[in-house]
Amino acid sequence: MSAGASQGAASATADPAEVGKFHALSHKFWDPHGEFRPLHILNPVRARFVEERAKLRGARVLDVGCGGGLLCEALVHAGAQVTGVDLAEGMIEVAKLHAAEQSLTIDYRLADAESVAATQAGTFDVVTCMEMLEHVPSPHVTVATLARLVRPGGSVFISTINRNLKSFLLAIVGAEYVMNLVPRGTHEYERLIRPAELAAWGRDAGLSLMDVAGLDFNPFTNTCRLTRDPSINYLVHLERTGAAS
Repeated sequence: MSAGASQGAASATADPAEVGKFHALSHKFWDPHGEFRPLHILNPVRARFVEERAKLRGARVLDVGCGGGLLCEALVHAGAQVTGVDLAEGMIEVAKLHAAEQSLTIDYRLADAESVAATQAGTFDVVTCMEMLEHVPSPHVTVATLARLVRPGGSVFISTINRNLKSFLLAIVGAEYVMNLVPRGTHEYERLIRPAELAAWGRDAGLSLMDVAGLDFNPFTNTCRLTRDPSINYLVHLERTGAAS
């Protein structure tokens, strides 16, 4: 489930319908028992995945598709200097308000990744993009933009959903239509992304695949853990070792 859509209507990687979808739900973002409950359960695990693979204290971090700021706040607590961008205006408003309530300094911007790359290419130590890539029409373009944003030697972290029969049955039919974990229509099967596709887009953009991990979400126990099985939800760690395209 996406925390927000980071690309705008004028962008080749934009989907205005997706932006509008998450804008409409923004007021419910910080309710741990509402539509975004799975994200609240996933967030500590994905934040730990980043923290264990990148030096965060003092690092410049950009969270693309930041939504209401769940990951941004976790990374600030880990010592990072965080910028969060999203094109769902309601999400940015909610993120700013929640950060202020927690006395956290986070640079939230109503912007897309491309506009940041136009002025700050290669300036971030870490770039994250969680539960967003499956919501944009041209994910390979988004991956190339993420590569442009990170400095040589820096890390890019992406989480998304695999495309296969198992993920269709569990992440779409089960999660959306049987258990009502997320709103119906949140995900479209054709937009889901196989790890090999993501790795290939990364290579084309000058990113090397460092690690892949599955995210095992258990709705009955409200728990999540990392596994070696990326057949449904998964996380990848990429490193910029070449020139970004």
